[in-house]
Amino acid sequence: MCDVRFQHTSSYDAPVDAVFAMLTDARWREKVAEARGVVSSDVTVTPEGPESSGYRIVIDQVQDTAGLPAIAKKITGDTTRAVVTEVWTSPTAGTIEILVPGKPTKATGTVSLVSDGASTRHVTDLELTVKVPLIGGRLEQLMADDIGKGLEVEQAVGVAWLEGNH
Repeated sequence: MCDVRFQHTSSYDAPVDAVFAMLTDARWREKVAEARGVVSSDVTVTPEGPESSGYRIVIDQVQDTAGLPAIAKKITGDTTRAVVTEVWTSPTAGTIEILVPGKPTKATGTVSLVSDGASTRHVTDLELTVKVPLIGGRLEQLMADDIGKGLEVEQAVGVAWLEGNH
């Protein structure tokens, strides 16, 4: 068990406030879940913090594990539940936690929006942990690959959303 560091950057041709509005819109989160082909998804977006300047976003999903190697399916089964919690303390910074209830896996880290001229970079930094002796490192890499694929889908849906395709 060696913990895997993971970083992903998505770029959007829109200002920070537009990207933040998208990220905190439950309808957009539901579009992302639909594009990912999840079995089920429940999204909750709640304003919080001083003067409601931040948001707590909880995405509770059941995902199909078809396509995962047999070594991973022994732990996940045919489907797996993931609970993603993002807490944005401002429009540019927050934390993220991904838990898989009942499984020895988790990911924790930060999310940020960085202005880059007329564009915005959405940066996700995570530390992934799978507490399974001998094969934890391999499973952490599989988890990183899956999160990366999900963030690529998220970016594609985000680009379309920001172009007005709701």
